[in-house]
Amino acid sequence: MASKKKQSRTLGEKFSEVPSLFMKIWSDPSYPLPIMLSLLLGEVAVNIFVINKIKYTEIDWQAYMQEVEGVLNGTYDYTQLKGDTGPLVYPAGFVYIFMALYYATDLGRNIRLAQYLFAVLYLFTLLVVFDIYRKDKKLPPYVFIFMCCASYRIHSIYILRMFNDPVAMIFMYLAVSMFLRNHWSLGCILYSFGVSVKMNLLLFSPAVFILNLVSFGVLQTLKNIVLSAIVQVILGYPFLLENPVGYVVQSFNFGRQFFYKWTVNWRLLPEELFLNKYFQVTLLVCHVLVLLLFIFCKWKRFLPKFDLGSVNIILPLFTANLIGMCFSRSLHYQFYVWYFHTLHYLLWSTSLNNLLRILILGIMELSWNTYPSTVFSSSALHVCHFSLLLALWYSPAYSRQSKMSAAPQKIH
Repeated sequence: MASKKKQSRTLGEKFSEVPSLFMKIWSDPSYPLPIMLSLLLGEVAVNIFVINKIKYTEIDWQAYMQEVEGVLNGTYDYTQLKGDTGPLVYPAGFVYIFMALYYATDLGRNIRLAQYLFAVLYLFTLLVVFDIYRKDKKLPPYVFIFMCCASYRIHSIYILRMFNDPVAMIFMYLAVSMFLRNHWSLGCILYSFGVSVKMNLLLFSPAVFILNLVSFGVLQTLKNIVLSAIVQVILGYPFLLENPVGYVVQSFNFGRQFFYKWTVNWRLLPEELFLNKYFQVTLLVCHVLVLLLFIFCKWKRFLPKFDLGSVNIILPLFTANLIGMCFSRSLHYQFYVWYFHTLHYLLWSTSLNNLLRILILGIMELSWNTYPSTVFSSSALHVCHFSLLLALWYSPAYSRQSKMSAAPQKIH
């Protein structure tokens, strides 16, 4: 009889542990793997469904293939390379990667295969991002559900549009992963590869430079800068040999004018003001000023010299990129991928409550999915951007008290 009662109590104790185990899987930042693995498996099914059931829409893929064909036909003068959407405006890394895709997809004609290749890229990106956040142990696991299931636009950018932006971003996340593992030179090389696909990754560069400087001092930082530059020279060599000025001006054209009809963030302005050079210079000045404020008022106190933990690496990188997005001359729909997978980390680094965090994510998703953009959608996006930026300014993660009370462990 006593044995039966003991067995009954043991079974009861086991059943009572189920809710606590569920809560651990749901909300414990140190126990994210069950939800991560479930989401990855779910994303396999979602990507297959989208590819087979939702119509592919041609935007830039054919233009990419035409630009690559120009190189394959022997044209190395960047000023002579173009596609249906205009001249080639991306650096040499883009050419090599999309050249490989050109051959892999029957000269760009096998769209379905290209979509599956971008689905693999999407899943690999999630895997790398999950690995970054698993190491940092900041995000509750349920947040990854919003990262995977709440964005139609992100799935569209990868597998229905096949833009080059996701290709650039995977190199950035791989670089962050290397930084967390204390492989800074390799991380800088990967970062430079990403810049060679699309130069939006330069928005991360102030934080990349400062993190190197804080971690290793001037000499090692100069070494990593040289390594990054060598990557650019090697990749661009055949084009630099043919027309160096044309290559640099065309692929790193900071003054390129954007079309008003595609803007997501500045529809609240009249087109004349949007195209005004003084307005664009004002945005650049604001970008630099806000960066300097964060560098000298936040990062200077936040970064412990020669002993960087994960939060000290990830937060400045993602903040620098967000600042660039806030003051961008124009954001096009595919640019959403530039910061989407970082937004959740940034929001959960603030002291905002969960309702506000989820509300900001939802409004941003609606803004990025409103086509064509409207005065309301653009205004809402700016409100979300600057609310997040302000919340980061007052974030406990950037305070000395937070750093002292919960000093992150250095990751090797």
